[in-house]
Amino acid sequence: MTAEDLRSENRRLDEALLAEAEPFDPDRLGVAPGGEWSAAQVVAHLGYWAGHASEALHHAEQDRLDEFGRSEPEVDETNAVVARVAAETDLASIMQREEAAFQTLRGFLQRADPAWLDERTAAGDTLGEVIRDDGADHYREHAFDLRAWFAGSDEPDPAEDDGDD
Repeated sequence: MTAEDLRSENRRLDEALLAEAEPFDPDRLGVAPGGEWSAAQVVAHLGYWAGHASEALHHAEQDRLDEFGRSEPEVDETNAVVARVAAETDLASIMQREEAAFQTLRGFLQRADPAWLDERTAAGDTLGEVIRDDGADHYREHAFDLRAWFAGSDEPDPAEDDGDD
């Protein structure tokens, strides 16, 4: 990845957030119209993983990316904890946390050194992969889910890869 790729990733994150932040009826954010999580839990999930990408960038900034993710719980376990906490949290707090996580990620992306992007985490992923997976691609995926839920559609996301998750 190059400096231009990094700037492009920041633009993609902005675009993805705009898609995710389309106005939804706040009264319906607490329901789970198409899955096991409510829309509010999905927003909390996005905030958590944006924070995860920021943490990876922070590790890179401190020249210790190789330590990142060394003793993390499994993704499904983390997602379950985030969903459980979100189910017990008011919507305003969820929205504030997600916005703060998003802004933190944007800040890290703006000052990131492109040379970091090919460096590897303890799990073997490049920083660029972590940023894409936890950032813009993740926002886009769930923005589609949220729009589909509120529109009453069960059509699969046409941008989804065939079984990559």
